[in-house]
Amino acid sequence: MTPLGPEVVLATFLVFCRIGSCLMLMPGFSSSRIPVQVRLFLAVAVTLALAPILVPRVSGLAVDDRPVALAGTVFAEVLTGTAIGLMGRIFFIALETLAAGAAMMVGLGNMPGAPIDDAEPLPPLVSLVMLSAAVLVFATEQHWEILRGLLASYAALPVGEGFSPRFGLTGLADRLSEAFVLALRVTSPFVVYGVVVNLGVGLANRLTPQIPVYFISIPFVLLGGLFLVYATVREVLHLFLSGFAAWLLTG
Repeated sequence: MTPLGPEVVLATFLVFCRIGSCLMLMPGFSSSRIPVQVRLFLAVAVTLALAPILVPRVSGLAVDDRPVALAGTVFAEVLTGTAIGLMGRIFFIALETLAAGAAMMVGLGNMPGAPIDDAEPLPPLVSLVMLSAAVLVFATEQHWEILRGLLASYAALPVGEGFSPRFGLTGLADRLSEAFVLALRVTSPFVVYGVVVNLGVGLANRLTPQIPVYFISIPFVLLGGLFLVYATVREVLHLFLSGFAAWLLTG
């Protein structure tokens, strides 16, 4: 059994800095609907659960315990955990952005609903997609992959080497590109639907200017959009979670 000495306490605190800052931004764990105390206790519980595995690695790296050097190490660990959590959060930000665009294309963009996952109200379609994606992350046990990725990060980014701005900027740029391409793929049926419907309505309006075609077509556009949501929402969530899981496995 490892004796509880100053080195063990310091190593556990450094582990908490990376894990806590990562879970602060990681989707599902960082919801504003979860009280801050619960998120704090969750970060502490995960840290204590992983400490028997990670503390020997961190303690063996001869971390400088001088106040200035230790403050720099703590700051680097917080930045590393923040970068990892933000990379995961980017996928959900991209999905929320494109889902809001999809809601606008099917005629549901001007109907703000009650705030569910975030503090600001979003269209009901966006809330449905985002809440379903967050629930499926836990239902498909991808939260264990998040913890596995945190464990693997100590091999790729050891404690004491400092935070690499090149890693942070390159990783965030790559995740931004990957996340928005993935979100555009899963919402592409709504983009095509919006283009076709607006083209048809615009053409009909030009052919019959005396009839308010736009206002007459709104119920039919909504009905077609709801049928499209019913037909594609399962595949949309499946493709998105597959892309997110692929990043968790390889990122």
